[in-house]
Amino acid sequence: MLSSITEGVLVAVETEYHPEYSNPINNHYVFTYRIRIENQSDYALRLLRRHWYIYDSIGNHYEVEGEGVVGQQPLILPNAHHTYVSGCHLKSDIGKMYGKYLMEREVDGVLFWVQIPEFALITPIRFN
Repeated sequence: MLSSITEGVLVAVETEYHPEYSNPINNHYVFTYRIRIENQSDYALRLLRRHWYIYDSIGNHYEVEGEGVVGQQPLILPNAHHTYVSGCHLKSDIGKMYGKYLMEREVDGVLFWVQIPEFALITPIRFN
């Protein structure tokens, strides 16, 4: 599991390839990623926005930006966490993602960005 900490917020990532939804003959590879956001700070934090950078190994680059995560803007209390699962599809069997979350400290409205560590999206056959 990859992780990083920014301003007391730990972001950990696990990925999974889904051959049952993929179609390699048509250059369609489906991956999911599980994100765990742990609030190790002393303040309640609200996740307001996300910004993703997605790359595949044939030169495609995508950006995804918007409110919250999977339709939510969770409030994460001190020493608590929020976990969610989302996914993406690539046109190659190797890629990577990284990004950032815009967080708001509930006590005073201070906004700050939390880094999402870069992680690989790789089909298992590439490990052979």
